Amino acid sequence: MSVIREQDLITSVADALQFISYYHPIDFVDAVHEAYKREESQAAKDSMAQILINSRMCAEGKRPLCQDTGIVTVFLKIGMNVQWESEMSVHDMVNEGVRRAYTHPDNVLRASILADPAGARKNTKDNTPAVIHMEVVPGDTVEVHVAAKGGGSENKSKLAMLNPSDSIVEWVKKTVPTMGAGWCPPGMLGIGIGGTAEKAMLMAKESLMEPIDIHELMDRGPQNRSEELRLEIFKAVNDLGIGAQGLGGLTTVLDVKIHDCPTHAASLPVAMIPNCAATRHAHFVLDGSGAADLEPPKLEDWPEIVWEVGESVRRVKLEDVTPESVKEWQPGETVLLSGKMLTGRDAAHKKMVEMIHNGEELPVDLTGRFIYYVGPVDPVRDEAVGPAGPTTSTRMDKFTHTMLADTGLLGMIGKAERGPVAIEAIKEFGAVYLMAVGGAAYLVSKAIQKAEVVAFPELGMEAIYEFEVVDMPVTVAVDTKGTSVHITGPAEWKAKIEAQALEIK
Repeated sequence: MSVIREQDLITSVADALQFISYYHPIDFVDAVHEAYKREESQAAKDSMAQILINSRMCAEGKRPLCQDTGIVTVFLKIGMNVQWESEMSVHDMVNEGVRRAYTHPDNVLRASILADPAGARKNTKDNTPAVIHMEVVPGDTVEVHVAAKGGGSENKSKLAMLNPSDSIVEWVKKTVPTMGAGWCPPGMLGIGIGGTAEKAMLMAKESLMEPIDIHELMDRGPQNRSEELRLEIFKAVNDLGIGAQGLGGLTTVLDVKIHDCPTHAASLPVAMIPNCAATRHAHFVLDGSGAADLEPPKLEDWPEIVWEVGESVRRVKLEDVTPESVKEWQPGETVLLSGKMLTGRDAAHKKMVEMIHNGEELPVDLTGRFIYYVGPVDPVRDEAVGPAGPTTSTRMDKFTHTMLADTGLLGMIGKAERGPVAIEAIKEFGAVYLMAVGGAAYLVSKAIQKAEVVAFPELGMEAIYEFEVVDMPVTVAVDTKGTSVHITGPAEWKAKIEAQALEIK
């Protein structure tokens, strides 16, 4: 019989969450590096370069890979012979570990969890509670998988109750393009097949805790239908040409994981959950001998990647940008921004639109300004701001027409594609949408020299800041004519991949 002490579980959960906030799993780093070396799309290659550089910087600086430090999910397999030395419940111990991890003074993690989700949506301030799944199994240990899942990728989760005769591969091929790029590819797809609806979703999430090994599977060959499906889906999704950050390219997914379970004769539940470019998970086992000891990877495990912007880069001083000058910016063009920009995401946009409709004066003048969709991590030590990567831009689409029509806003910066409503508004008002790389938050933050809250401080990380930036790298994703690289890029690369396949035949 093992005696598991309260502090050992609390400390282990806290340490694991700190660990995964700045260390990518090395299998993920290796997979992105291999995809980077194979990639033929320059835009996708540049995005993966930034992801790899950011990954190494975070390992060195022990700061978050992504500003969205995630909602915590914990899977526990508790041995039947385990005895607990604690007056707390297992849930309470796990949540105390989460609390300590997210309020660690040397590496503050962003609190993103809101209580009363359909009402007041009030931040819990310490990222609790976690989503906890427990299973009692034979044995005398406690096995723990800890993950921190970003909202951008979690929001793209899909569930379908297919007919037994339906093709799972065809459903995936049809569904992945509807997910857009807000899940920050390249990443993994976790797929759960069978059971019931909630069981399929749980299996999909748990499958994402496994290491990347698709190329080992390719080398040895599939041994069952589940492994055949992994290979079929892997090829089918990459053949879509979506590519890194949705810009078009050869690699959209690094691996496909599948868990399955017996199901009813009339049912075929299929769940799909993507993991993003900030893949974060850790595994440890408690046997009563003390807290878990996670071994950090070595810096030499990261590839030496240098990202250079090239001669064609457009350097822009934000204070000098005019409606006429942005008309010259071309889709897919790299731009380095310097000067002052504002920030604002869901909550700030909602408040501003309500004020506009009520005839109230906004707390900031947006005329001719650029707004960055971001909720940064709090700074530590001498940082101007913590990791500050972009959030998913489509969530702001419903506010875009009002913002452009009534404020004089000229440009927006965010992550992934814009939807038809936003693109039409951008075209109508001659605005521009720029894309920063999701999954490179620490790298982006290094361009921010100064950060000051200028409105809505009560919103916490969703307050409006003014950032002063130097050479912040972005891509022109929607130009003033309404051309979107997230439409043209994948279409171009899908056609190229199909043409290459025909040549091989």
